[in-house]
Amino acid sequence: MSTILMVVAAVVIVALAAGAGYMLWERARTRGLRQRFGPEYDRAVERHGDRRAAERELLGRRRRHQELELRDLDPERREDYRRQWVRVQERFVDEPVAAVEQADRLVMVVMGERGYPTRDFDDRVEHLSVEHGRTLDHYRRGREISDRAARQEASTEDLRQAMVHYRELFEDLLRVPGEERPAVSARHGDEQSSRS
Repeated sequence: MSTILMVVAAVVIVALAAGAGYMLWERARTRGLRQRFGPEYDRAVERHGDRRAAERELLGRRRRHQELELRDLDPERREDYRRQWVRVQERFVDEPVAAVEQADRLVMVVMGERGYPTRDFDDRVEHLSVEHGRTLDHYRRGREISDRAARQEASTEDLRQAMVHYRELFEDLLRVPGEERPAVSARHGDEQSSRS
C-alpha cells in the first residue's frame, strides 16, 4: 500500500471517528437537556421549529441561571410558607378570586426568597425552567387563569384549577435539595385537587 493511500485512509478513519464522537456528544447533550428541562425542552423545540436552535436557547438559559445566587429555604421558613399556603386554600372557599391572587403572590415571594428574579413573567419562566421545568407548565396555566380571573372570565372551577397549578410549582420550590421529585402531570394535579 502506498504512503498516500495510507495517509488518505488514516484521514478518513480519523474523520469518521471524529464524526461519530460528535454525534455521540450531541446525543448525550440532547438527552441531558431533555432530562433537565423536561416538557420545556419540547416546548422550545416546537417554538423554534429546530432542535439545535432550541438547544442553544436552553443552554443560554442554563448559563444565565448559573449567575443567580439561589438559596435553599431553611426548614422553619419552609414550614411557615406551607402554613401560609393552607390559609390561602382556606380562603378559597369564601373568596376564590382573592385566594388565587394570593397564591400567585405567595409563589412569587418564595421565588424571590430563593433568589429567582420576580420582575418580569418571561424572565421568571426562563430561570425557573432550568430547575423546575417539570412544573413550569403548571405555573403558566395558573397565570393564564389568573389573568382571565382579573378580566372576570374565569369560573370557580377554573379558579380551583389555578390553585392546583400554583400548588405544583409552590411545592417544587419548597422541595428539600436532593429530595426526589414526583412525576408531575395535569392528571396528577387533577387527582390531588380533589383532596384540597
